[in-house]
Amino acid sequence: MSGSRANAEPKPAKLWPRDVVRVGAIGLRTRPMRAFLSALGIAIGIAAMVAVVGISSSSRAELDGQLDALGTNLLTVAPGTRLTGEEAQLPLTAEAMVGRIGPVRAQSAVGRVDDASVYRSDKIPVVETNGIIAYAARPNLLDTIGGVVRSGKWIDAATGRYPATVLGASAAERLGITRAGPDTQVLIGDRWFTVLGILEPAALAPELDSAALMGWPAADSTLDFDGHPTTIYTRSDDSQVEAVRSVLGATANPEAPNEVDVSRPSDALAAKQAAGEAFTGLLLGLGAVALLVGGVGVANIMVISVLERRAEIGLRRSLGATRGQIRTQFLTESLLLSALGGAGGALLGSAVSAAYASYQNWLTVIPVWSLAGGVGATLVIGALAGLYPAIRASRLSPTEALATP
Repeated sequence: MSGSRANAEPKPAKLWPRDVVRVGAIGLRTRPMRAFLSALGIAIGIAAMVAVVGISSSSRAELDGQLDALGTNLLTVAPGTRLTGEEAQLPLTAEAMVGRIGPVRAQSAVGRVDDASVYRSDKIPVVETNGIIAYAARPNLLDTIGGVVRSGKWIDAATGRYPATVLGASAAERLGITRAGPDTQVLIGDRWFTVLGILEPAALAPELDSAALMGWPAADSTLDFDGHPTTIYTRSDDSQVEAVRSVLGATANPEAPNEVDVSRPSDALAAKQAAGEAFTGLLLGLGAVALLVGGVGVANIMVISVLERRAEIGLRRSLGATRGQIRTQFLTESLLLSALGGAGGALLGSAVSAAYASYQNWLTVIPVWSLAGGVGATLVIGALAGLYPAIRASRLSPTEALATP
């Protein structure tokens, strides 16, 4: 009985979780630069994924905020093309007819003033128009489209009778005008107009960004405007938008409803959002590739680590460490390496997202799932990357490992 006890193998010491972590960190502490470079590959992949998701989410939140502020009930009516291919024209009665539609709560219009180019001075060659278009505009246009004046003021019933203009954001930039005032003038057609105001970019009416807007009476009296509207803007009850949309063409031009284009500007913003989501998916794929490359780097480092540390493995095995404990040591080392890279990448990606959102004046939105998913993905990658080296290390016999020079 006593002999059997004497010949029995001693039970290996149990490793507690903190011991596992301490033993697994040996390779990281002894080779810090190698560990840093290996973790960097993981960090770059996670940072790319977190940054892409964060920037996309911040952009989407900004776009949703714009849609909430501007509304999705704005519809526009514009002339289409005739069967002959020529550009059609809205009737003079189109505005009044559209206003009779019951659910329409507000309406306004602009009319293009033909043969009225806009210049900063009369010394500029005629061909250099900078793509600025002159429009006659109704006084309630800004309220209808949700526009904002950056400098100066908007056209009202009084100033709309005189040669005064309000420039869109892009038009002012192209003309080199930063501030409106009585001393600032532009040449429209053959008449000088005082710059009454400058607009902020119009999200739902981007065609007005490159426009010089004036009152309807002033366009008629000074530039021979024909009075035909080229775009009618309407606001409808939210629940009736589609119903109004279906009758706008026939109402605006009963004689030729097929020559009328009806659109919903918020659809363009929604399409922009959808395009952004598709682009985000592409970038996430690239981030996943970077993460995979980082995982391969970790696997490579772990295999090299096993080859370099055979003597250590043999010594531990001869002192009673089991194969399972050797596997746990190297698997833990791989997981720690990946966790460091994942945590660093999550912090770096969050910082990049916050910095970009701040630069764009957006609200910073970083989904928690992207951080948790990123770190979780690194742990999975680390486990897979360290599995083969850990198994290989555990299969080394003490004599074989100690015999390795």
